[in-house]
Amino acid sequence: MRSSVHDILDPRNAVHEIKLTINGSGTGEVDRLRKIAARPDWQIALAVTAGLRVFYSVMASAFLPFLHPDPNSIHSNGLTENLPAPHGVHYAVLGIWERFDTLWFLRIAEHGYDRPMSVIFYPLYPLAIRIGSWVLPPIVAALLVSLIAAFFFFWGLLRLAGSELPDTRRLYVLSLVLVWPTSFILFAGYAESLTLALVVWAIVLGREGRWGPATVCGLLAGLSRPTGVLVAIPLIVLALRSRRAAVLPVLLTPLGTLGYWSWLRWSGHTSVVEAYRLHQGMALAPPWTGLGEALRLIVSQRDLLLAIKLAAVILFAALCLRRAVRLEDKLFALAVLLQMLMYTGRPLLGAMRYLLLVYPAFVVLGGYAERNSKRFGFYLVAMELLNLSWMWAFLNWSLVL
Repeated sequence: MRSSVHDILDPRNAVHEIKLTINGSGTGEVDRLRKIAARPDWQIALAVTAGLRVFYSVMASAFLPFLHPDPNSIHSNGLTENLPAPHGVHYAVLGIWERFDTLWFLRIAEHGYDRPMSVIFYPLYPLAIRIGSWVLPPIVAALLVSLIAAFFFFWGLLRLAGSELPDTRRLYVLSLVLVWPTSFILFAGYAESLTLALVVWAIVLGREGRWGPATVCGLLAGLSRPTGVLVAIPLIVLALRSRRAAVLPVLLTPLGTLGYWSWLRWSGHTSVVEAYRLHQGMALAPPWTGLGEALRLIVSQRDLLLAIKLAAVILFAALCLRRAVRLEDKLFALAVLLQMLMYTGRPLLGAMRYLLLVYPAFVVLGGYAERNSKRFGFYLVAMELLNLSWMWAFLNWSLVL
């Protein structure tokens, strides 16, 4: 008999069950894993979302006494003149998340695109914050939007993985995403969880032949982040395979991004590409140029963090090129990876969190995991430690994601 919703929402079971069960290899542990896998996807996603929100809030509060950011690092970022004082319960729960891009999203939600650099932040997430701010403080609205989006992302990911792997293996896929370095950002005031949710549900709905909702998700994904528009690639492949007139709305998917770019031009704002060049020092270039610059910096400056990012990109490319990966997934993954390499100046900035979008690689890794469950448990722990280390550096203003 399946556990009740009350049982699955128990914080003692929420994330602990999935992670620790995977580490075991005995018959009892396998049965327990199967019991969890038998639950509906939405219940698993809800439990994980609730558990991780509590977990990251507790960890951020625990980090607080050890955070001593360099004032120069703080003020080198825009919009830091009105940061909340770093003490008190309110700061420990909410103010501590006001970092980097979050400040821009909050600014846009309140004032619109009133600064030249703001155009690099696509409008859907700040619009959602603005709507939420009608009844909630802006930072609460931002974190709530991310929380709800994270739930839908986990739910959609389980649906996607379940179409490729047996029930138990889809939990391995989810676990990999949960501990991926920088995955904590899904619960911060960033647009990642919203983009990921829209992308995976566009694919799920497209595979089910529900072209209208799939197109809406694709349009909105293109309004949430630059990579969101790339979901048009797998949707168009699925539509061509279907060969039905009902698929025609899919051709509208790129209009989300194109509409935003057109509005910027019509309203006299700087283009996204130009804003990256002027304010971020990042120029658009062919992927091989970005790759060459990354390799040069790794060798000449011994940039270990950049080396880790590049190694992760190469690993994901190799995983997604496997014959077993569906064509639409393969093309989407390669497009995302190539886009990461198309800027020079600050190569692979944000690459680790952008890799969360490459869902085919996580599905492939989930398939490997079941055959190496003991070793997989070690990898989970190692990645979670790295994830928490990056979270600490992020909160300390010493790591730009």
